[in-house]
Formats: sequence, C-alpha cells, structure tokens
Amino acid sequence: MALTLKINGVEHSVDVDPDTPLLWVLRDVLGMTGTKFGCGMSLCGACTVHMNGNAVRSCVMPVSAMVGAEVTTIEGIGATDVGKRVQEAWLSQQVVQCGYCQSGQIMSASALLASNPNPGDAEIEGAMSGNICRCGTYLRIREAIKVAAKAQPGKAEDAA
Repeated sequence: MALTLKINGVEHSVDVDPDTPLLWVLRDVLGMTGTKFGCGMSLCGACTVHMNGNAVRSCVMPVSAMVGAEVTTIEGIGATDVGKRVQEAWLSQQVVQCGYCQSGQIMSASALLASNPNPGDAEIEGAMSGNICRCGTYLRIREAIKVAAKAQPGKAEDAA
C-alpha cells in the first residue's frame, strides 16, 4: 500500500504494509540510518523521532500513524534552532562514548527544550528517563541539555 510521509520537510511515497514500524521504513526503505534499533519494544529510546514535535518511539509506531504528520529524524533535527543547539552542546560537552543511543537522546532532549526552554534537573531526568545509555553518560547528557538551554537566542543578552 502506497503511503505518503513527510520526513524532515520532504514528502516520500513508500509502498509498505501500513503496520510496518516507522523505524524499518526509515532505515530499510528510505535509507535513513541515523535512527537506531535498540530493543524493539519502546523501552530504550534509541529509535526516538519526532511526530509533530513530540518524541515518539519509531520501533513500535505503525507507519500508517505518520500519514499527515510532520516527522523529524536525527538527519533533520539540526535544521531546527533547538536541535542545532542540542547537537552543538553534545559536542562541547563530549557526551558521546559509543554513540549508539545518541540520536535518540538528542531527539528526546530537543523535544524537551522545544516544550520547556528552561528545564530543571527533575524535568530533564523525567523527559530523558526513557532513553537508556549503556555507557552511562547521563551526567554529560544533563549538562549538555543545560548548555543548550542557556544558548537560547537572546538569553545571553537577557542575563546581561
């Protein structure tokens, strides 16, 4: 069945079973391999993408649920102001160790900052609790989110 998806601002027509998880359409049909497979049960967050700006797990999301939605993946998150700040903060704070979970972590962090530009520690931990990092870089992740929050346009001028 042909479905039209809007991913990172570009429409794609895919001929797949409507129940196919979005993750496999992204990776196997469209060749967008930045989104990772982790657990396949929505438990680890490695497959996180945005659906209309909200973080969702693509490993359990049927592709038919994405028709008419704006989907953003790690390949497109840097085109947004928040996503760009998060990616820059990830680099400046040297968050990544093995890197496998990082695309999902960045997607969850970007969704958090888009909805809450100044989260506290508890809000960060709550929003990121569904993303597992086997390397244990949670403290660096939290610091990078704070750095990205402080890098908001106009924030430095406001503090002066």
